[in-house]
Amino acid sequence: MIQSRLHDLIALADEPSSARRRELLRGVTDLFFAADGHGEVEMGLFDDVMGQLAGDMEEAVRIELAERLGASAAPPPSLTRTLASDNIAIARPILEGAPQLSDADLLHVARTQGQDHLRAISQRSVVPSQVSDAIVERGDDTTLGVLLRNEGAVLSREAHEAAVDRAAVNPDLHEAVIDRKAMPMDLLNEMYFVAEARLRDRIMERNADVDPAILEAALKAGRNRVAAGDGALPADYQAAVKAIVALKTRDAITPQALVAMLRANKTSQFLVALAELADIDFHTARRIIERRELDALSVVCKAADFDRALFLTFALLILDPNDNAMGKAKDYGELYAALPREAALRTIRFWRMRRSSGEVAAA
Repeated sequence: MIQSRLHDLIALADEPSSARRRELLRGVTDLFFAADGHGEVEMGLFDDVMGQLAGDMEEAVRIELAERLGASAAPPPSLTRTLASDNIAIARPILEGAPQLSDADLLHVARTQGQDHLRAISQRSVVPSQVSDAIVERGDDTTLGVLLRNEGAVLSREAHEAAVDRAAVNPDLHEAVIDRKAMPMDLLNEMYFVAEARLRDRIMERNADVDPAILEAALKAGRNRVAAGDGALPADYQAAVKAIVALKTRDAITPQALVAMLRANKTSQFLVALAELADIDFHTARRIIERRELDALSVVCKAADFDRALFLTFALLILDPNDNAMGKAKDYGELYAALPREAALRTIRFWRMRRSSGEVAAA
């Protein structure tokens, strides 16, 4: 019955009137949706006829067709592929919804079309890994943000690394990276030193809840990336190491000794000693002190089991006296008291990965 009706409609295909051809396309489309399923031959006929007619239609008609096919469980495959590479107004409903598109179809569009097409693909309920990786490679940061916010998008380890590298220099991506549930934990923790305070809190919350087995896997995966961009050691680093080794042999690396180093502006010695006591690398310690990262310093001190008074002393010594040092130290002191040591220990384990990066240890 359907094939007979379809052949009757095809007989009208020679009609030169665009209005009649538009009516014909709608008639064929209605006929296509009149049944739940079509055999291979029948589907081929619909695909061929609808494809030929759609190619002659104005944009508004093709948009209407794309919207109907995008919601179909089994649209004509060839026509669907054609519409997926049309202009974005036509392609969007197909790219966002049509299940008929294969991984190869999506990959072709991702590699050949512009950012609007990439963003439409990024919003599919499921985006395969190979397609997501192509989007990360070709997409701009706006597109990357759309993809990262879609938990149905599967990204490879390499694509997640690329996303974190880009987020490190673009604050607009911070929230998308940090809130992504599938973000590997070691990469999530790389964002700690570039994210604002409210987002750091989310990282700490994730660290506190992470399963120990997942934590160990994340630590293992992250060791290949650590310290790649930390920069050169200071000129007096070796001398500082030598001085701290001498103190260590006399069991003289004490909290009081660290305070004395800070007060005497022996910064490299202080950093080497802090790294030693907290079991973190020199570069991480230097970043915390140079940037006056008091929340990060609180994590280090809590993990090292320093008391609150020592943390506050460090804070007052590294803060600019003209920058409300007392007020800030008081506020961070309250945060320090509320910080669970277990959360601090889990967070600092990611920072400790860097001690295997080739730095000369004070041991």
